[in-house]
Amino acid sequence: MKDNTIPVVVRILDKEYRIACQRGEENDLLTSARYLDGKMRSIRSTGKVIGTDRVAVMAALNIAHELLQQQHQKDSASGTFRTRLQRIQEKIEIALEPSKRLEV
Repeated sequence: MKDNTIPVVVRILDKEYRIACQRGEENDLLTSARYLDGKMRSIRSTGKVIGTDRVAVMAALNIAHELLQQQHQKDSASGTFRTRLQRIQEKIEIALEPSKRLEV
């Protein structure tokens, strides 16, 4: 099988990292690296967290928290949508019920 990865260099907190990336996903990787770099710079600028490792862990926790919040919002919206569909279906069934009696 042909290896479909290419090396992409990203820069995070002024340090370069060479990352293996699937062809066609380079822009997503670069966008992710810029996002992480921004988060880490923001955390470092507060002066409350010292050390690159600790800054990276705090950034990872913040990003994971954002992801979980978005998933929760998506799940909540999906549940609301399901409930609305059930109510509409019930109204349709009630509306069609008199015509069912006529067919019998």
